[in-house]
Amino acid sequence: MSTSNFNMHFVCTLDEARSIVDQHEKYWISNCNCREHRGPCNRSRMDVCLQFYPVTVADGSNKRAATKEEVYAILEEAREKRLVPRPFRNEKDMDRVDGVCFCCDDCCGYFLGLQGSCDKGGLIEQTDMDACIDCGVCADVCHFGARMVDEALKVDRDKCYGCGLCVDACAMKAITMVPR
Repeated sequence: MSTSNFNMHFVCTLDEARSIVDQHEKYWISNCNCREHRGPCNRSRMDVCLQFYPVTVADGSNKRAATKEEVYAILEEAREKRLVPRPFRNEKDMDRVDGVCFCCDDCCGYFLGLQGSCDKGGLIEQTDMDACIDCGVCADVCHFGARMVDEALKVDRDKCYGCGLCVDACAMKAITMVPR
């Protein structure tokens, strides 16, 4: 697929986000634009907009240089708060990732249907239904097609964006991420 067909954002797992972080040496953090415009998020703090270059499309306030340790702390908070990593591309070079948004269904314009579309990640969930106990925890954290129907897990894999939140949520370790 030509990169001209890509959306500005795409979804990835937190492990993939860390891999993207590790490809860079300099970091900037600013306030999340969604959180600034919609008010405080009930899920996480405001300063979670990660950027790899001094100038990007991100337009949140209070931009400052950050250490790798601070960035790793944001990644850990994203795991704890179940935020979806949404890297964003450079407007002129769609092969270049300029930063990562950490999104949720509380304040993010994407999840609230106020912003444009987002590309699916390169991974997709795979649930071992024999190991699954239908507890519903994965469906509680899923923004992309898992739900409980008559006390049984139903996953619509066509809707999976590959964020991997379900993997961390599953106590039975019944879910893995596999190439799409």
